[in-house]
Amino acid sequence: MDKSSGRTRLRWTAVAAIAGLFVAPAHGEGNGNVIDEAELANMVIQDCGSCHGLKLKGGLGPPLLPENIDRLPEDAIAAIIREGVPGTAMPPWKALLTTEEIRWISEQLKSGSLVAPR
Repeated sequence: MDKSSGRTRLRWTAVAAIAGLFVAPAHGEGNGNVIDEAELANMVIQDCGSCHGLKLKGGLGPPLLPENIDRLPEDAIAAIIREGVPGTAMPPWKALLTTEEIRWISEQLKSGSLVAPR
């Protein structure tokens, strides 16, 4: 499977997991996969943006702008992404993303580098 079809599968798996249809098996961590930052950035905008707004200003989920998450350390943001938030629409992403990918997303959210210019 090439990288493009793997990311497409990841997106559809994420949609299905969010809809509660199934949870994909976790893919191996430390398997030598290099983080594709452009693909992950696109995933955050498209997949996370479906609840948090395409500009991450909030929607069904809270805003993910640096000023809204500045009180949270990167480890806390990573834990939320990894484990989800019970009782809310925020699903756990640990079955879909590696630890490295979750850490990268957390760093980018905290720094504001994924936020579109206002």
